[in-house]
Amino acid sequence: MSLAPKVLAGDLRAAARLMRLCDDDFASVVEVMKAIYPHTGKSAIVGVTGNPGSGKSSLVDRMVQRYRAHSKKVGVVAIDPTSPFSGGAIMGDRVRMNRHFGDEGVFIRSLATRGHLGGLSKSTAEVTRVMEAWGADPVIVETVGVGQDEVDIVKMAQTSIVVMVPGLGDEIQAIKAGLMEIADIFVVNKADLAGADRAVADIQYMLEMVPPAEPDAWKPRILRTVAFRDEGVDEVVRAVDEHRDWLGRTGRMEAKQRERSEVQFFDLALSRLADRLRATLAKDEFAGWSERLSQRKQDPYTLLEQIADRLFKTP
Repeated sequence: MSLAPKVLAGDLRAAARLMRLCDDDFASVVEVMKAIYPHTGKSAIVGVTGNPGSGKSSLVDRMVQRYRAHSKKVGVVAIDPTSPFSGGAIMGDRVRMNRHFGDEGVFIRSLATRGHLGGLSKSTAEVTRVMEAWGADPVIVETVGVGQDEVDIVKMAQTSIVVMVPGLGDEIQAIKAGLMEIADIFVVNKADLAGADRAVADIQYMLEMVPPAEPDAWKPRILRTVAFRDEGVDEVVRAVDEHRDWLGRTGRMEAKQRERSEVQFFDLALSRLADRLRATLAKDEFAGWSERLSQRKQDPYTLLEQIADRLFKTP
């Protein structure tokens, strides 16, 4: 039996194997992904982002615990920094979620960024689709610790959670831009620390300065948690459900799905075009192209036109 039927039947080993093939970018994965694609798009995709040290993994761990208490299969895509030795993920997030090891209703997959900017990995979209096909609902995507301009998660998730902590200047970073603009839910974690009230007040102030674009626009929630003590997590899960209900009630879910499909298609197209570009540049007729560019014997614009003629020429 091929991988697709096994994944759709909930086979954990088959799903794990398919995710590995996606992450390693094997050409053989394409036909399997074609087969599972019609069975995706129904799961809740929850993004969790924020600066390093904010407690994202601890929060995700507790959220998984809540969903499992309601017998929901949960997928976690944990984006980790890339190991300088192996090129794989430094799997700190898996360590922090080890309570779920052995639970066949939870699948945690670590992905290395491998130089991909934006807080995600190149294969995040495909791995997320595999988890959906496997039956995970929700799928939680935890980004690598990001700065204010690394906010690709908003293109992936239906609901975006931004995790902050008091006393580290996160609230100031939020005021500047980026993370402030993508959050559906703000979580001030480690709220037992001094400065929690100030962090909440600063976020509330900035939200009040930005008028809603539409009368029925979603009003971002500001919640407090102490994730390692399991405090405030119920409110976070409830807010995620409320946001999903709002998306469905207002018709915005369809728009989110369309935007997500468009972004993922163009990401896939650019990746495939980049592969073809490298293959074309390796041909004899383009030998020495980098040397000619560096010596100014050829300009990059003409070279690109020549390659485009090769890639897109009509018979």
